[in-house]
Amino acid sequence: GNKILYGGGKCVTNKIGKVRTLVIPAVLTFFTFIVFKFICFVGYIPTSSMEPTLKTGSYIIGTRVFDDLQKGDIVVFKKDGLLLVKRIYGCPGDVIDRSGLKYMNHSPIPIFEEPLITVPEDQYFLLGDNSDDSWDSRYWDKPFIRSEDIVAKLLK
Repeated sequence: GNKILYGGGKCVTNKIGKVRTLVIPAVLTFFTFIVFKFICFVGYIPTSSMEPTLKTGSYIIGTRVFDDLQKGDIVVFKKDGLLLVKRIYGCPGDVIDRSGLKYMNHSPIPIFEEPLITVPEDQYFLLGDNSDDSWDSRYWDKPFIRSEDIVAKLLK
């Protein structure tokens, strides 16, 4: 136990018990921090841009440890100070025909000097699954996301 009885009825707290009481929660907290900072990602979906795959208000789990991103993978990435979730539509070297993509009914269709674009090395072209309600690579002035801006890959 944590207490040692001495003659005369005095109770003295065991120092090892006190240290254990402080160290175990500290180690667990540190371990949890490391896991979520460098290995796991937990997020929340606030919009309908990825419906029906990811419902508004749902939670997602991803991994921060990934290497081989492929067309169809769902990723979390940084864009303009926000974390967004989209599906990879184009990988490095892919040619995207922007004139063949579906666009939102309530937004003007972008006009491109050149509808065919090639995804640069270490970058990706990303689309939301809900093409009627997703602000994504179809509309961005710089349509590609750099690989270093991808934070996590969702677990399937």
